[in-house]
Amino acid sequence: MKRDERRQAIMDLLVETRSVDLDDLADRFAVSKMTVHRDLDDLEQAGLLRKVRGGATIEPGTRFESDFRVRALQDGDAKDRMARAALAMVEPGMTVMVNDGSMAALLGARMAGCAPLTVITNNAAVIERLKDAPRVTLIALGGIYSARFNGYFGIVTESALSRLRADLAFISTPAVAGLQAFHIDEGAVRVKQAMMRAAGRSVLLVNHQRFGRSALHALADLSDFDMVVTDASPAPEDRAAIERAGIALTIAGE
Repeated sequence: MKRDERRQAIMDLLVETRSVDLDDLADRFAVSKMTVHRDLDDLEQAGLLRKVRGGATIEPGTRFESDFRVRALQDGDAKDRMARAALAMVEPGMTVMVNDGSMAALLGARMAGCAPLTVITNNAAVIERLKDAPRVTLIALGGIYSARFNGYFGIVTESALSRLRADLAFISTPAVAGLQAFHIDEGAVRVKQAMMRAAGRSVLLVNHQRFGRSALHALADLSDFDMVVTDASPAPEDRAAIERAGIALTIAGE
């Protein structure tokens, strides 16, 4: 097996299992452990995985979130449920903001069905899907492109948002600890916060598996959102804390 084929096979395995073992990979591909180390080093450098003792993972950490290309292949059913729940909040004639992320990309791509709409986004996948959509006014936020997040960030993005207003903003996050949302990237945090300031209502989209996890940067208190949407019930203690705080929680499918 050629090097590129082997590395693609490692990523395919990670998408399926979320973590891999160094010894198992060496046996699976009949190569040395040093070769596997080099493969994992290069994939980590590309932002596709996180090396851990004895192997690698695509599970998020306080300073790691896997590349957009990996996340786009994960949790399809969960994303679909959240997208349908979120779309129920969108009415024709609204102006809606959609942030970066693979969950938001799926949601944004389906907004053409709610037209007429104005959609404001820094998500490159949403821009691509909606650029020719009939009766959708698309405002594409410029800025510095990040391949890791497949979106645009920085002062240009934030400045544009300061001049815009929307009825509704959909904000996604990779981590919720206690009653706070977190994110690994400072630039992404600033753009998400700018969207929240510019919107009449803000909705947080978060996979139930991301509750009980933290990341480097605090994004916002859950009480700053008008609604939290998730795909399945979080752990009982997390759900109880949210309900005690009086935060509106929508569990898609319930």
